[in-house]
Amino acid sequence: MKILDLRQIIDNVKKTVESHQLGTIGEYSRWLWQNKKGDRNLGVNEYGCADAFNILYTINEFYCDDVTRNARITALQALQDKDTGLFSEPTHHPFHTTAHCVAALQLFDVKPLYPLRALHKYLTKECLYSLLEGLNWECDPWPESHKGAGVFAALVNAGEETESFCENYFAWFRNNCDSVNGFWKNGFSDKAPYSSERNVGAHSSVYPYMAAGFHYLFNHEYAKMPLVYPDKVIDSCIKMYNEQALPENFLKSCGFIEIDWLYCIHRASRQSVHRNSEVKSLIYDFAQKLTDYLNSTDFEKDESVNDLHALFGTVCALAEMQSALPGLVKTAKPLRLVLDRRPFI
Repeated sequence: MKILDLRQIIDNVKKTVESHQLGTIGEYSRWLWQNKKGDRNLGVNEYGCADAFNILYTINEFYCDDVTRNARITALQALQDKDTGLFSEPTHHPFHTTAHCVAALQLFDVKPLYPLRALHKYLTKECLYSLLEGLNWECDPWPESHKGAGVFAALVNAGEETESFCENYFAWFRNNCDSVNGFWKNGFSDKAPYSSERNVGAHSSVYPYMAAGFHYLFNHEYAKMPLVYPDKVIDSCIKMYNEQALPENFLKSCGFIEIDWLYCIHRASRQSVHRNSEVKSLIYDFAQKLTDYLNSTDFEKDESVNDLHALFGTVCALAEMQSALPGLVKTAKPLRLVLDRRPFI
């Protein structure tokens, strides 16, 4: 196997983050240019700031002087609603935005300014289970996972969780894992949820559950909790990859589906030797294709690169690649997946 050199790619990533910095230190835009709908916020943005910090951490360029550090913290903390404690942005559910911003603040070892009051009711078993049971598992498991995983990650990263909350959370997932595909929720493995725009181009009913399962899996990884059916997760991921049953833009655009698939198969393989040689072969094939795509991408003009949130997803995949393929992914500095520090991306 040849070594995959990411050094130029990482240089391009760093320049892209720098290009998204606004006039005020610590403030970042999510996008540089407007879309056809004209509905993008090109000013300081929750995802612009959080993703800039996440990317800089991942590529090992996070360290800065005290003035810059304090400005970054202040810029992100200022976006929180003081009454609810939530962070909100139009493209994602507030639970996702909140979890994402609080997780970014955790990189600085700081908390949000205000308690996450709107989430405190889910510390009770009754409200937590009502939330999880009430998610739209049949039609939109991936978008719904932003709520089901976000409520846990937000509270944990803010230091507002309780021991009983965590016990109840993982008990529910332990009791509701699907024995057919290894993901959640049991009883839906034969469904084909295509109602969401996110599922366009998918050719497998398992794919949306894998994309959703990624969010629940990184919560399990953080808490050092085992997967119920790691062999089934591996089987599902191999099948999707070999049958090209993933979205049409898989490995052809910046985004999160790549880290979804890679994280699921790689972390499941840490808990099982099931089909081990196939797993390693597919991960290397994946890494080659993602590297080739990024080497052929014009970082100054590409639409997906323009979105710092999408770019962050791809950078996460690069970090997981390096972890999964020791010695085969070359960078000037070791990459650091934020999920190895705390939950949520």
